[in-house]
Amino acid sequence: MAISLAMLLGVQSLHLSKAGLAETTWHHDINWVAVTELEDPQRFLNGGELVLTTGMRLRSAPDQRRFVRQVQRAGAVGIGFGTGLTHEDVPPALIAEANRWGLPVVRVPYETPFIAIGKLVADAQSADHVAKLERLIAGHQILARALLTGGGLTQLLKHLGGMLRTDVALTQFTALLHNSATELPSARTWASYPIPTGRRDACTLWVRLPFEDSGIIGYAQNLISVELNNMVKQRQAHRALCGQVLEDVIHGALETSEAQRRLAGVGVNSTRRNVVLLAVSAAHHKALVNTSVPQVLENAVAAVVGQDLAVVVHDDGGAAPALARQLSSHLAEAGIHATIGIGGAYTKPNGLRWSYFEARDAASHGLPVNEPERLSLTSLLLASEDVPLADMANESLSPLRAFDAAHGSELMTTLESYLNHNGSVAAVAESLTLHRNTVRYRLGQITELTGYDPALTADRVQLWLALAVARLGARRG
Repeated sequence: MAISLAMLLGVQSLHLSKAGLAETTWHHDINWVAVTELEDPQRFLNGGELVLTTGMRLRSAPDQRRFVRQVQRAGAVGIGFGTGLTHEDVPPALIAEANRWGLPVVRVPYETPFIAIGKLVADAQSADHVAKLERLIAGHQILARALLTGGGLTQLLKHLGGMLRTDVALTQFTALLHNSATELPSARTWASYPIPTGRRDACTLWVRLPFEDSGIIGYAQNLISVELNNMVKQRQAHRALCGQVLEDVIHGALETSEAQRRLAGVGVNSTRRNVVLLAVSAAHHKALVNTSVPQVLENAVAAVVGQDLAVVVHDDGGAAPALARQLSSHLAEAGIHATIGIGGAYTKPNGLRWSYFEARDAASHGLPVNEPERLSLTSLLLASEDVPLADMANESLSPLRAFDAAHGSELMTTLESYLNHNGSVAAVAESLTLHRNTVRYRLGQITELTGYDPALTADRVQLWLALAVARLGARRG
């Protein structure tokens, strides 16, 4: 350990002694030894030194007093005065001024070379540095062992808190991954350390004040970063696997028994009521499928379905809306703008499929959190990827779009209004400020161009589906 003035005086081989009778501070550690014969050594001192001098240029009492003041201002811990050369003993004026400022003075006899004092202090500093390094390396080994032997982040942070003798916490966006205290960390009473995970400030290590850091926190930051990135890779692989199973269920590609077996393999118990929470983000879909979820959803099954994140949760008591809001807040905190669709709560694989379609339909409404509506057969048909609805819709509507573009007409607008007003010519005329005969004329043009008569139920359904598919495609695009 570092050596203090009191400890230095206790080294019998140096034959050092206190000069003067005043009580001074002797317990300060000596950072270094500075040997000088300058009248003003102040600008060559950094503080914490034991200044050794023989007083070669300190002939007069004013010079001696001035030297003490300059050394004291520089923050030195004391003066070691060599006797038997220029001065037979420590000058009284120097002792008096040192006593005035509370600066210790050590008498160094002629037979004790300054280099012996310097070597002793240097050896103490070196031993102290080696001891700190040994403790730091031991701490590194303890943290690495805690992480690599299956304890994970929890054990690593537990050992880190023990080394720092304080509480530690780990947060990732809104999720609290670990906290050894009963209170939540705050910038007022905790120190924060960002953990590099590829996203700025994605994860933060919190340490409750006060504590003394020997360098172990920097190593802990690196270990936590490595573990979190490993967790991201594991999460990606698991979500991809769950996504494959969920897509097979959604597409109806599995028999019921096989679907139940495969769902159970990824953690979904299809005999219970399950709800699908579907997060959709056109702008941030890459970040969305890889990001963490709130701690309340850690036990849920998350899957990547296309470019969306589907979270399957057990819900026997209507907790899905609250979970969806927490998921929305968590994603927003991560800088991901997403809409959350909530499906209904159903049992069995087909129920999970239906919940997905409801969640998908709800997410298209565009609010941050969208609760489910009763899903119609038409909505289910629009959600199917096995029916070429886009091609069929384009085939039905492209003649109208081309005619409108060529003649500046409004056949598409008239058709939409006619369908929205349940086939009422009068309502369309009023809505579009047209004569009823004009509306009838346009409807005739629509029939002639498309081959579908809006007045006939079957043809009206065909045209309504085409418009619905076009609107859905526009939202997705």
